[in-house]
Amino acid sequence: MNRSITLRAWQHEALGAFLAHERADFLAVACPGAGKTTFALTAARHWLGGERLPLVVVAPTRHLKAQWAAAAGRFGFHLEPEWDAGIAEIPADMHGVVVTYAQAASSAQQLHRISRDGIVILDEIHHAGGDMSWGEGVAVGFADAKSRLLLSGTPFRSDDSPIPFVRYSLGDHGDAVSDYEYDYGAALRDGGVVRPVFFPRFDGHMEWIGADGSHKEAAFGDEVTREDRGARLRTALAAEGDWLPTVLTRADEKLRQIRRTSPDAGGLVITIDQDHARGVASLLQRWTGEKPAIAVSDDPRASEVIDRFASGDKAWVVAVRMISEGVDIPRLRVGVHATTTVTPLFFRQAVGRIARWTPGQASQKAYFYVPDDSRLRYHAQTIAEQRRHSINERIAAGEQRESALDDLQRAVQIEEQPSLFQALSSVAMVGPADDGIDPHEDLVIGAEDLAGTPIDLPPPPAIPGREPDARATLGDLRSRHARKKELRQWNADRVVELVRVTGMDHRSVNGDLNRRSGVDRVGEADESSLRRRLAAADDWLESLRLR
Repeated sequence: MNRSITLRAWQHEALGAFLAHERADFLAVACPGAGKTTFALTAARHWLGGERLPLVVVAPTRHLKAQWAAAAGRFGFHLEPEWDAGIAEIPADMHGVVVTYAQAASSAQQLHRISRDGIVILDEIHHAGGDMSWGEGVAVGFADAKSRLLLSGTPFRSDDSPIPFVRYSLGDHGDAVSDYEYDYGAALRDGGVVRPVFFPRFDGHMEWIGADGSHKEAAFGDEVTREDRGARLRTALAAEGDWLPTVLTRADEKLRQIRRTSPDAGGLVITIDQDHARGVASLLQRWTGEKPAIAVSDDPRASEVIDRFASGDKAWVVAVRMISEGVDIPRLRVGVHATTTVTPLFFRQAVGRIARWTPGQASQKAYFYVPDDSRLRYHAQTIAEQRRHSINERIAAGEQRESALDDLQRAVQIEEQPSLFQALSSVAMVGPADDGIDPHEDLVIGAEDLAGTPIDLPPPPAIPGREPDARATLGDLRSRHARKKELRQWNADRVVELVRVTGMDHRSVNGDLNRRSGVDRVGEADESSLRRRLAAADDWLESLRLR
């Protein structure tokens, strides 16, 4: 196992701060693309120091669970991303588990037992403040962990729910106090960490029927009520109008320009809902001649769609929320904000998807196309400023910051309440040579990759009865979890075959196989036990064939 790694300067500083920290809770704030995962897993290796203690990672989504497990494997950690409350303990041949915040809420007592005396990494910890049950689950589930490493690229929320394990400057209603911060501006100044992102903004003229049945029209620069702001934006984003096709065309032209020198560069459109995503996909296919990838939550293969897009060279992917946070697709260079969600939190997460630096490429400007809505304009102008979690904070215009829940509730009101709302028409207002980019936003950074600091890593915790693979390196992608998943599938296939041949039911076959192989529960079995059970199934089938 490779026992050294090269860290960026901020990662090295943050590691020193973490190891010197005396409290159980450490909040590290770093912009998307800066390398929080590498920092966190390096910190875990040092904290454990080769000792066999539990390691639990909490991630926002199921897709990110697999991503964390794969990353952990490159650091010598074997984490089980398919753990559930039915598995009483961490499997004997695994170092820990990866769960979602939803699982933390539903399995708090089981996770409390598993995480006791260990280290917990809470990725994008602000999610624990967005749902009361999630926050309670996190607070209960990890109360007795000896170390809690909190990670966030957006350390604030727009509601009044304190985040578990986060310190606030003024009791429960002040600013979140981070223990290490590395913001987008610092990352740009360092060079080789994140890309400079430009924000082409497009005005337009929209007409719609309001909720009361009245005819309304406005450009993005016009003063309108809060309700009309939402209706105006939704009208602009309607796939049936002219505003969205115009912006998608401009974004695709920019992507084609980038692909001349970076052939695998990709683009992302974030949409309102699943129907809207399919409408946008149709527009892109009509213009480009290529069907884009579509990642929506009701598709059980959505994670596979994202993985294929990430490793392929398809030009566009259309999603609702699945790629807004955490998902690592470095080849994304162009984004389109085609959603009515306008909160600072969501905006920064979305921009983070196209801001990740790719080593070895000289020019890496990225472009995020947005409606010239005043709220989005404000977010774009302040994207490089470090933002803190302030429950009572107000935005510059003096209004209370609106939450994602507010956006959702307004969208539901438009769709479900007795309403006459109807988008009539939308036209993008752009000049022939206007790319929507403010020339004052230009940021010039070094093209060379950022030099790092090599450090030694303690060995990963040893697993009893298993010697570390001397050939393993930090780059290994084949994880123990992947091998066990394959073995469990093979075991399941043998059970189906035995049921067919013997006429016994599944429960009886499984029980008999467990007795033959000395396995208590398949979900808790280690790799060697699964192989032993598979061999027992093959022996059983062979004996039946010889009769």
